[in-house]
Amino acid sequence: MAGSVKCIVIDDNPDVSDYVVEMINDTPFLDLAGAYSDSLKAMDVIGSGAIKLIFLDINLPGIDGMSFAKSLYAEYGKSMPRIIFISGSGDYALEGYKVDAVDYLLKPFSYEVFFKAVLKAKNIIQASNSSTAPESIYLKVEHDLVRVSFADVLYFESMKDYVKVFKVDGTTVIALSTLKAIEEKLPADRFMRIHRSFIIALNQIDSIQHNTISIGKAAIPVTDQYKLQFRSYMDRLV
Repeated sequence: MAGSVKCIVIDDNPDVSDYVVEMINDTPFLDLAGAYSDSLKAMDVIGSGAIKLIFLDINLPGIDGMSFAKSLYAEYGKSMPRIIFISGSGDYALEGYKVDAVDYLLKPFSYEVFFKAVLKAKNIIQASNSSTAPESIYLKVEHDLVRVSFADVLYFESMKDYVKVFKVDGTTVIALSTLKAIEEKLPADRFMRIHRSFIIALNQIDSIQHNTISIGKAAIPVTDQYKLQFRSYMDRLV
């Protein structure tokens, strides 16, 4: 299917593997290329260059998932397949971001959690594959579609069925949309959700104090749900 993300599962637990495979098959934009019980068996298909996403168990026999991911990172760098880790423990979550992991699924996880992770992966993969990635977003404002340049945005704030866009020039736009719908259209390397009600432009952050971000005239807290992701972003900067 055009626009699909070809993926594989590497997990030695048949029950977990089957569970993930079922979720993949229920997701229209995912294209399953195979399921493997250890990482070495998957090397040929990974080497083909066709695989864009790996669901990788941390606790694998032989070479564990984290070590395998690091070896792929050393071999392929930024061109390696994107990785979503699977584990029964959160101990490796922060380390996973050192190999640019998209997300970390802590067992047991629901389809909702799975879908959020794979949608994020899809957006990242599409952005990296496109040399002409969009520089703006169209928003429904009253009866019109208004184009808003990404470079002009400070942050988005949810207002139930509306989203308020705060711009660099001090003006605002109120769009008929949900924050989730807008999040799905934003480039993941430029914007990040740090709160249930806020998405910020990463290049517009003025300062960070503890878990509060100063951006424009606003002070926005990073809530617990988003702290790990934001911390990993900051670790790559310093």
